Amino acid sequence: MNTSRTALVTGASTGIGRAIALALGRAGFDLAVTDLDAAWLAELAKEPHLKDRKVVPITLDLRSEDSIAQAFAQAAQAFGAIDLLVNNAGRPLQKAAVDVTWDEWNDVIDINLKGGFFLSLAFARHCIAGKRGGAVVSMASTHGLTGIADRSVYGISKGGIIQMTRMLAIEWAPHGIRVNAIAPATVLTPSREKLLGDPEARARMLARIPLGRFPAAEEIAEAVCYLASDAARSITGQTLVLDGGVTVV
Repeated sequence: MNTSRTALVTGASTGIGRAIALALGRAGFDLAVTDLDAAWLAELAKEPHLKDRKVVPITLDLRSEDSIAQAFAQAAQAFGAIDLLVNNAGRPLQKAAVDVTWDEWNDVIDINLKGGFFLSLAFARHCIAGKRGGAVVSMASTHGLTGIADRSVYGISKGGIIQMTRMLAIEWAPHGIRVNAIAPATVLTPSREKLLGDPEARARMLARIPLGRFPAAEEIAEAVCYLASDAARSITGQTLVLDGGVTVV
């Protein structure tokens, strides 16, 4: 019988999601990893850090109720039990609020908030039916804690994640399910590194961070591992802010 801990990580093919999957693998988790196309996850599954772990790539579109149900069922069938859900997948949108379209609003909210909510419900039902506890860690953002121009829909979705974390933590505490979130500042992923190629833009963004550095994807991954561990067994309903001091200025 498999006695390893198991995790379902969304948006795991690149960036923060990939770093989270690798860190959880090193921490002893077997992994169900998802993205819009399971083929995007082939390279991750071959990572040397995961050679001793069971890794199951799964296609998941968080805008689809059927896709959420099918993806979670596939993960549960592969592992029998899921101990940790990491809601990492997200859609950015940089646009003036007055120019946001109906479809853009739906796309961001459906992926960042609605899909994560219903995937969390599937996870909770799974834990409750199995009479076992579990942990949810969702990716929020400092944009959900502060105001900033041209990020309205994204910030609203991340603010929703923070409140979702509080609400679900209270409701699911009697079942031993802990629910937390992580709110980073701009994370220096490979794709973001390209966007920050302009020295002036990079300096302008760094000037907002008192510590003068962007958090790395590996730092976010380490925070997920902490919140999933027994060391955090009394932590629920909280948002861990990794922002170099942005939100305290």
